[in-house]
Amino acid sequence: MIGKVRLRQAADADAPAILALTRAAYAKWVPVIGREPKPMTADYAAAVRDHRIDLLYLGDVLAALIETIPEPDHLLIENVAVAPGFQGRGFGRQLLHHAEALAGSLGYSEVRLYTNQRFEDNIRLYERCGYEIFREELHPTRGVAIHMKKRVEI
Repeated sequence: MIGKVRLRQAADADAPAILALTRAAYAKWVPVIGREPKPMTADYAAAVRDHRIDLLYLGDVLAALIETIPEPDHLLIENVAVAPGFQGRGFGRQLLHHAEALAGSLGYSEVRLYTNQRFEDNIRLYERCGYEIFREELHPTRGVAIHMKKRVEI
């Protein structure tokens, strides 16, 4: 498939497509952790209303997305999801860079994210993109969350 890559901010009508893409993207982790990861069960109608979700299209096909939440002292990346057929093409990395630029434009000098300790491929990707682990948090039902951060230019 060849097409132009474009980004646009999600609207209310995009919630079902966001859920479908996220469920597909995270499905590979279910056998690793023995349950559905948090993003697979999120309320995306509320997320579109309350957070910023940017959608990455390749041509007319939704290929990936990133969800961000402004916090008092940083921009939180709540979710990065790439459809299985588009993984390995650099779209996740492109969306991380997009969030970093967004953070700087909003006056934040730091971006944070978190992931499951068992999502080792994701942790390595984030480290290659300049994120560093600053905290590990044990959750009673979700396992260990790895919190990562990166400084960005304002």
